[in-house]
Amino acid sequence: MITSIQGTLVAATPLHAIVELNGLGYEVNIPVTTAEKLPAPGGSVRLHTHVVYREDAQTLYGFATAEERDFFRLMIEQVTGVGPKVALTIMSKLSLPLLRGAIRMGDIGTLAKCPGIGKKTAERLVVELKSKVGTMGAATLSNDASSGESPAPSAHRDAVAALVALGYRAADADTAVRQAALSLGTKATTETLIKKALN
Repeated sequence: MITSIQGTLVAATPLHAIVELNGLGYEVNIPVTTAEKLPAPGGSVRLHTHVVYREDAQTLYGFATAEERDFFRLMIEQVTGVGPKVALTIMSKLSLPLLRGAIRMGDIGTLAKCPGIGKKTAERLVVELKSKVGTMGAATLSNDASSGESPAPSAHRDAVAALVALGYRAADADTAVRQAALSLGTKATTETLIKKALN
């Protein structure tokens, strides 16, 4: 099992990264939330990975943190009808703190807004993962993909909740807070995240 890859980032798109290691180029499928944290091409990158083996292919999936990789595994192994592509779509639309929060609170509406995710799949995510999300440890969203780090999960969650209260859609609020966090780094407070997201 390949659990991580570290090398030089050759190229990246919002859903793929090419990492060169010892003269070999590895194509890694990534969520948008990981792509946002990648360094510029030519920089050193480390991704936590999961490999899916099929008769006709071996596909490598990569994430900025081990925690995101483990949640991806949890979805594809525990939720009926959620394969790697669907799980990657979900994790591209929602950051891990918002995704966990939506599952914990049974927020079917937020989950169902992910592209390709209908109400039934959203309900399955809640039913099959709610108890597991509650038992998982607190998020430590250190960012191994680049030199920046993410803010504390509670600050992220609270900032998203504040933007939603101001009328933002949950997914849009999450995106705005993620972008703010990239600029502000790990020391960001809820207030500074909100101010940056509103600019």
